[in-house]
Amino acid sequence: MNYFTGFFGGLVTIMIHIIPVTILWGLLTGEVIFGMDIIANFIEIVTNLGNAGFVGLIAVVFVMYFFMDCKKDCSKK
Repeated sequence: MNYFTGFFGGLVTIMIHIIPVTILWGLLTGEVIFGMDIIANFIEIVTNLGNAGFVGLIAVVFVMYFFMDCKKDCSKK
């Protein structure tokens, strides 16, 4: 089980580091990478969450929970 969690944890870490590079590339060159327009997709997500109101806010909090690096108590940071 540790093999799978380590593998997928590493894969997610790589993807999280690739996203800012693709955004920077899109801003500097105006081209898309891997057939995806990262900036347009991000703007669409932000627009949809903004139009959702309180439910969008709850969704943002829920997603941010997964990106926080807390094991037991986040208030000690």
